[in-house]
Amino acid sequence: MSVPIWLWAVFVATLIAGLVVDLVAHRGPHVIEFKEALRWSVLWVSLSMIFAVLVAVSVSPTAGVEFTTAWLLEKSLSVDNLFVFALIFGYFKVPREYQHRVLFLGVLGALVFRGIFLFLGVAVVRQFTAVLFVFAAILLYSALKLLRGEDDTFDPGKSTAVRLVRKVFPVQEQYSGAHFFVRSAGKWVATPLLLVVAAIEAADIVFAVDSVPAVLAVSHEPLIVYSSNAFAILGLRALYFLLSGMLARFHHLSTGLAIILAFIGVKLILQAAHKTISSAVPEIPSLVSLAVVVVVLTISVVVSIRRPPPEAPELPPQRPDSLDATEKPD
Repeated sequence: MSVPIWLWAVFVATLIAGLVVDLVAHRGPHVIEFKEALRWSVLWVSLSMIFAVLVAVSVSPTAGVEFTTAWLLEKSLSVDNLFVFALIFGYFKVPREYQHRVLFLGVLGALVFRGIFLFLGVAVVRQFTAVLFVFAAILLYSALKLLRGEDDTFDPGKSTAVRLVRKVFPVQEQYSGAHFFVRSAGKWVATPLLLVVAAIEAADIVFAVDSVPAVLAVSHEPLIVYSSNAFAILGLRALYFLLSGMLARFHHLSTGLAIILAFIGVKLILQAAHKTISSAVPEIPSLVSLAVVVVVLTISVVVSIRRPPPEAPELPPQRPDSLDATEKPD
């Protein structure tokens, strides 16, 4: 697959421009309301689809389908991130006007870490094709955990990243605007907002364990795997504020995601067997993958809306109002 340099340039320019415009538009503390979140969501989805057309025209129609599949797959897997974001914001009692700032920094970190993981993954797959069997096992295990509901045990207060920040920096109890550090009694101390960013970044690294193998099942082309992730991540903040307050309604989505992960796991097994065992082993076409992802997601959302949860979900645990002796930073 030959990717023109100008397409990379268009992607990088779009990425930088989007981040700059977003940063300028939300310079100060700002509550993102539904209409604004909807406009940003439409913008990012439109840019993603325009880029998919560019990929299809400049590379190949198959590449365009692969980009769309990878983008939609990453977008669907990112919905799990939204639940975790809500849990983290609830636990640390983050004021709404500071949530966008936290998510913006979370997006920057995700773009860096996903880039590292994806490019390493592409390099490993090209050298050791059999590693696809390992990736398939990860996806199948993740699908099983989703079906069992084992992904609902995330505790922001026990996050390794949060505990590490507490050990490195003294942390005050109250927020100080949108600041991450303030001077108190002649020394610099961290605010709870720094803990929130650490929790967000740690959560994204955990989700990359599923996301990276899933995207590599769709394509091994660096531009496709990274640009699809980047566009999905860039639209994640707007999607969070768009769906805020309605996340609990999509209670069947985890089942749909489990089915998608299991399907992608099987796709990876067939890919690996085709390349390492016998060319007679069939591979699942890109269009079939796209159709499965679209159909399963649509059914999951429709069923969730038509069959609301039997009872309201429990509120996320709140951050203690004061730090006890065991929680104070060293």
